[in-house]
Amino acid sequence: MLDESLLDSPEGLAEADQRGLLRGAAEAGARVRTAARHATEAGVGELKPDGRPRAVLIAGPGAAATHAADLLGTLAGPGSPVTRLAPTGVAPAAGALRWELPGWAGSVDLLLIATPDGTEPGLSLLADQAYRRGCAVAAVAPAGTPLADAVAGAAHGLFVPMATAPYEQDEPLAASAPGVLWALLTPLLALLDRIGLLTAGPDALEKVADRLDHIAERCGPAIATYSNPAKTLAAELADALPVIWTEGTSAGPAGRRFAAALAELSGRPAVVAELPEALAAHSALLAGPLAASADPDDFFRDRVEEPPALHARVVLLRDRPIGGLTAAPGARDLALSHDTPISELEPDAGGELETLSELIAITDFAAVYLALASRA
Repeated sequence: MLDESLLDSPEGLAEADQRGLLRGAAEAGARVRTAARHATEAGVGELKPDGRPRAVLIAGPGAAATHAADLLGTLAGPGSPVTRLAPTGVAPAAGALRWELPGWAGSVDLLLIATPDGTEPGLSLLADQAYRRGCAVAAVAPAGTPLADAVAGAAHGLFVPMATAPYEQDEPLAASAPGVLWALLTPLLALLDRIGLLTAGPDALEKVADRLDHIAERCGPAIATYSNPAKTLAAELADALPVIWTEGTSAGPAGRRFAAALAELSGRPAVVAELPEALAAHSALLAGPLAASADPDDFFRDRVEEPPALHARVVLLRDRPIGGLTAAPGARDLALSHDTPISELEPDAGGELETLSELIAITDFAAVYLALASRA
């Protein structure tokens, strides 16, 4: 059950936020600026690349590397393939994970390593393997870790210290935590901008930081639910199965990250798909037992003794306004024809990186509010 009264209690939210998730979301803009400064101090702006790499490989544990690969691959486009190297192992523990380069990887490829831990022996071994193959290696991880030593001392290695906050040292970081994403992603954006794979120069990153600051003002804990889009979305998703539909290139990774954050931070399952294919993929789901109209006797349910039934709610994320070719009207028609409520988010105008950051920021806040109010 969601304690909606907690959403409008900044003091209660602060007390419930033992992992510093709200602080991480609120400080996302500052984290981008700090991470960009770390990248500059590490020498990213002074690099003289010989040309674009044939492929970019990304390795790291869990959702942090998955989200980074998804976002970078989307921004770089199909002309510069970005591939995540999935780990193997018997457990998701730092000492148990191992990564392997594909057989074709060599001197014309770039390996990126992103981890909020840095103690994984498998990542240090991967860096050594890449050096033997002639791959260039760049890593973002906490300073003073074994991975930092393994990468910083290599001739073809670049290490950027991860931008961390003091309160994040108390316990292991959640891979989907807002601060983790921007601390790892920002230096990689600056690096790929330098080698010409995407556009994310200093001005673009400053605009992202400004947009994140603006969202923090709109979605912060002191802003009431009725005028707070993140709190409103969290309240709408109480006792609902989020069916996340995305439209537009950059909305896709934002939707996939939202689903992952809901699972990891608040323990909520979600399904996600891109329009227009989502209409066919989820049509049966909306017509089945999860539809809001599936239980006509729900009106007579004892709302004190019986838990509420789980019903679907569509969350439509778009990275562009309606116009031209859009499946948004069809999405609304399908949802409403099955009495399924729909929530919509669309960013303000701006560059692709700005609009993507806005969608991520609002949904990050929503996932955190849902996590905190559900555990009260």
